[in-house]
This record gives sequence, structure tokens and C-alpha cells, in this order.
Amino acid sequence: MHLLSMNDLSIPGLKSLILETEDIKKRPGKYLDRLKGKVMLMLFEKPSTRTRISFETAILQLGGNAIDLNENVTQLGRGETIGDSARVLSRYADCIIARVRKHETIRELAQNATIPVINGLSDIEHPCQIISDLYTIYEIKEKLDGVRLTYIGDGNNVCNSLLLGCAMTGVNLTVASPKGYSPADVFVRKAEEISKETGSEIRIINDPGEAAKDADFLYTDVWVSMGRESEEADRLNAFSRYQLNKEIVEFADEDCKIMHCLPAHRGLEITNDVIDSEKSIVWDQAENRLHMQKTILLRSLK
Repeated sequence: MHLLSMNDLSIPGLKSLILETEDIKKRPGKYLDRLKGKVMLMLFEKPSTRTRISFETAILQLGGNAIDLNENVTQLGRGETIGDSARVLSRYADCIIARVRKHETIRELAQNATIPVINGLSDIEHPCQIISDLYTIYEIKEKLDGVRLTYIGDGNNVCNSLLLGCAMTGVNLTVASPKGYSPADVFVRKAEEISKETGSEIRIINDPGEAAKDADFLYTDVWVSMGRESEEADRLNAFSRYQLNKEIVEFADEDCKIMHCLPAHRGLEITNDVIDSEKSIVWDQAENRLHMQKTILLRSLK
């Protein structure tokens, strides 16, 4: 019912989401008005461009409606509990998209809601981003099993979900992060456990050049995630060797594609000549959020 984590999906379920998105992208007219009369609530504690607009556009194109909520326009800002809000909102709408500061918030929403709750980002995971990214890889390679993906940067919420998603789909994932900034052990262990079933190879290392060798895809994200601003100086120093630049790209496969979930801090985690190069599929990633959000909504509200 809920999509809070990649763990909420089965391996066949994730693969079917990817295949259905391919049809939705190619034949959007087939899905017009599929969600006519449905109402989606968007409860966002953090700023958003792609998640907000892709979900809102998705439900509008499917015939439904979206209502934007935040602490300033609801009683949440005056002390109403998340649980009480979830119970009330469930009486008015058909699903909740939540973008929250703490993952505990979205868990509390789901525990008390009687409608689907979808994680639009928390401090722990970003499942909708990664499901869409896996579709983007599939769109290019026409497969996922055996694809070599390297993530260079912070072991953050995106990286956590990427570990699980790659393990579930047979993608071979190498993560390169500075010491002290690797992904959480619980996600690494879970990915390794899943990989025993799928054959995915999971590597966590520190050397970005070594990680990039022969990669089919190179992926990066911001060094300072929302909520980590107080750590900016330390992080910029720690990640100085982890920039996705032309030198790193040269280690990868000749046909390697460049990925970034955006927003990009150009000149920090990625250089202009890389993100704007012919190898970049960053804008395809962004577009595919729309198509994948349609699939997620159709599955959640059917």
C-alpha cells in the first residue's frame, strides 16, 4: 500500500514498474483520465522542483487533482500531530506524497493513514528517484542485469536507495566515498543480502578513479544535502577528490553515460564540461521522473 522505502517493493514488483513506465512514456494517451476524480495531497517540509512538479503534472495528466500542503497552511504548524493529521487527511483524499526532514515522520504518516503514503524524499531514502533512474538505465541499455554503475560522492539518501535498487535488479554497483561518508551499513548489508539472489555485485571503496574503471554509468549527487548545511566546510574539504570531471570520466567505458539526480552544484560535485557533454543523460533522468510518477500513482490508486 505504502512506498516508503525500496524495501517496500518486491523484486518482480520493481521490474514491473520499470516495464510499465516504458509503455506509459511511449503511449501517454492510453492513460488519460485513468485517475479521474482522484485527489493527491502533497505534504512537503523541504523545497522541491522535480519531485513536486513531476508528481503534480503526473496526476493532472492522468485526470486527477493535487492539493499542496505545508506547515504554514495546515494545523501541523500549530502543534497538531502527524498521526492526527494522517487520520483526517485520509478522509479527504486518495494518497499522500510526503517530502520530510526525518524518515520517522513518513513512518508515522503511514502508520496512521488509511490511504497510500509515498516517500517523495526523507533523510534516509529517495525511492521514487531511484526507481526512475533504473528505468532511465533500462531505457538506454534495454537491460539492467550486469550493467556497471558507479556512484561517486556522499553515501546519502539517494545512495541508500540506489544500493537497494541496484541489488534488486542485478545492476553491479560500486560506491566511492571519502572515509566517514560511506553509505549506512544497514543499507550495504541489505543490498549484499539481496545480491545473493540476483547476482548483483556491490562494492564500497574510497578511490574514485578505481571505482570509475569500466563503468557503463557514472552517477553523482550534491556533497551537502538539505539539512547538512552546517557541515558544508568539512564536506567540501572531504569531497575535493570526488568531483565528477573529465579525468574521472576517462577511467570509465568509452560509451559511459553521466547521471545526476539534480539540483547540481556545478563546479563542485560535477563540472560543466561533464554535465553538459554528449555523455550526459541528466535531463532524461529529470524527464523520466514524470513518467515513473505516473506508474507509481497508477499502482497506488488502482
